[in-house]
Amino acid sequence: MNTSARVTATRQPVQPEMDPGDEAVEGTPGTGEDVCPICRGTGRLGTRPCDNCGGTGKIVEGIGGA
Repeated sequence: MNTSARVTATRQPVQPEMDPGDEAVEGTPGTGEDVCPICRGTGRLGTRPCDNCGGTGKIVEGIGGA
């Protein structure tokens, strides 16, 4: 008989991170990386990180169109 304690892990779904300015998750077909229109690619607004791009200066958006 096995007397060791059994540990049950709860699995959490992995959600890719998106910043508010992102239209989709990085790597989504039909999307591409662009310069953040709020901070103009600097990643900063004054002395703090840009909220729109999360401080990266880049956003993911749909490309192409009809």
